[in-house]
Amino acid sequence: MLNRKNNKLVSYNPFHDIDEFERNFFTNPFGSFFRSNDLAEFKIDVTDEGDHYEMEADLPGFEKNDIHLDINGDTLKLSAERHSKIEEKDKKDKIIHMERSYGSFSRQFDVSDIDTDAIKAKYENGVLKLTLPKKHPSLPGSKKLEIE
Repeated sequence: MLNRKNNKLVSYNPFHDIDEFERNFFTNPFGSFFRSNDLAEFKIDVTDEGDHYEMEADLPGFEKNDIHLDINGDTLKLSAERHSKIEEKDKKDKIIHMERSYGSFSRQFDVSDIDTDAIKAKYENGVLKLTLPKKHPSLPGSKKLEIE
């Protein structure tokens, strides 16, 4: 089917629209309700500084006490919880428009190559900064084998 648009012939491919809908639906099924994936996770940057990694996580609006770092085996879990101000019964009826998200947020990271005993964390101006020192690779030592 051909349509006229701005004095040009434009072809219409219904399968293109279906493919686009399907791709958007399966990558972000609630995209029309939540404009981004911000409800599920917070954004991070990681840089390799040679002997260590620097990680910065954007956590605006969180109190320092509501941010938790837990290490379990080779996994670092970064979680934060933001409490809703509308939990109070009187304020619920006063809300006109609300876009900020509340609840628990978390991400997990593999720290198998990190010296977890030396990790340092600092929270300032809504940004959590982690210094993640790399493990020093242990070189195989030499040893003498006995012959039986």
